[in-house]
Amino acid sequence: MANPDRLSALDSAFLHLEDNSSAHMHVASVMVFQGTAPTAQELVDHVLSRLHLVPRLAHVPLQQGRPIWVDDPYFNPRYHVRHTALPKPADEQALKRLAGRLFSQRLDRSKPLWEIWLVERLVGGRFALIAKTHHALVDGISGVDITTVLFDAAPEPAPTGQPPVPWTAKPLPGQAKLLGEALRERMTVPAEMGRGARALLRAPRRAVTQVLEGLVSVGATAIAGINAPAPDSPFNVDIGPHRRYTFHDADLAEFKAIKDSLGGTLNDVVLTAVSLALGRYLRDRGTDTEGLELKAMVPVSVRAESQRGALGNQVAAMWAPLPVGVRNPAECLHQVSAAMADLKKSGQAVGAQVLTNLAGFAPPTILSQAARLQARQRFFNLVVTNVPGPQFPLYVLGRRLQVLYPVVPLARRQALGIAVMSYDGHLGFGLLGDYDALPELEAIAQNLKSAIGSLARAAGVRSVRKRPSKRAVASRTNSARARVN
Repeated sequence: MANPDRLSALDSAFLHLEDNSSAHMHVASVMVFQGTAPTAQELVDHVLSRLHLVPRLAHVPLQQGRPIWVDDPYFNPRYHVRHTALPKPADEQALKRLAGRLFSQRLDRSKPLWEIWLVERLVGGRFALIAKTHHALVDGISGVDITTVLFDAAPEPAPTGQPPVPWTAKPLPGQAKLLGEALRERMTVPAEMGRGARALLRAPRRAVTQVLEGLVSVGATAIAGINAPAPDSPFNVDIGPHRRYTFHDADLAEFKAIKDSLGGTLNDVVLTAVSLALGRYLRDRGTDTEGLELKAMVPVSVRAESQRGALGNQVAAMWAPLPVGVRNPAECLHQVSAAMADLKKSGQAVGAQVLTNLAGFAPPTILSQAARLQARQRFFNLVVTNVPGPQFPLYVLGRRLQVLYPVVPLARRQALGIAVMSYDGHLGFGLLGDYDALPELEAIAQNLKSAIGSLARAAGVRSVRKRPSKRAVASRTNSARARVN
């Protein structure tokens, strides 16, 4: 029987992508809260009361098996929950610079692969939390559920009971045990394929149909990359270890109104806004975009509802076209929407999942080489991921989460990654760029803001009323009280 704590092939690939490279495979988020920041000890106590201790890695000797998750007997919560403050004026630019520095630092694999930074003194009487988790531990969809364990749906939640038995780490397995278990699994787990052979004899027609459908999907995935490789672009260059980060807070209602007016899905509108923004960025820097179509890798969750919140990755991918040469917003959305509809019919996501499952039979040495080849691929120019989040207010220690900006990591020769997440009527765009390759990352964010505005105008959507500031709300409240009195 396979060890349930052993990393999957996809999880291991995210580790190998970091080996001997300047890529950092952690997903992350920047969360801005209203109110005075809690103390560092309050946050530590809160995290420990809500979050199960995340295990660390144990590697199998001689690369004879994929790593397994083990308990950390030296777990130190103060190492993982860190405390800092922004210098004056403590504005969003300062928060972006801090986030860029934190995302430039690789997580220590000898410890549980996560960090949470408490950031004080944000302008407007706010504070922030910056969270990092290695991609081997969790994918974007599942990460939403794990992160929300820290949150409450009300400012004053009901108290949670303490576990009856304090947590104690299990003894670390020795090198001999790790090697022995890996070799035993290699000899015994393939016997599971025998059950598949017996099923083939019992129900050959159904089994053959499933195999053929899987092969068709794999073919669609391969053809998408081989027949139309990603074009050269300023976003596909050698990257270093340092990062820049910026974000943009959009209104979810505006995107829904654009979708309802011009057609397509919410994700189509997101991809169109990205396409328009990148097109303008490239033209401003002298790149001829006439007829140019970039390719975005769009992760697709294949996690069942019963698996939400579990560790590990359950994702596949589609290669989405970004027609950056199309300047008309409505026409650009039409092209993106039509292309995405065709991709969904082609079975690309299913094919990517089949290939991921097949990788489970590959020895770690082959997985390592495959990860290096994947990093040099020409299938896509950048990653654009759109994750649905909770559409109701969340709180940490009574402080309301105002907005959340996600982060998708950069692989080799991927100088730009764009992550999007919806929360409580917001649509948070997080842009991560290589520090040297994209010194003008902020210009892309400004182009993104302009692109959203042009889509709204094309759709006949009026500018969405901005949410009043905290000071404005207080002023209105005082005025209302004065009228009553």
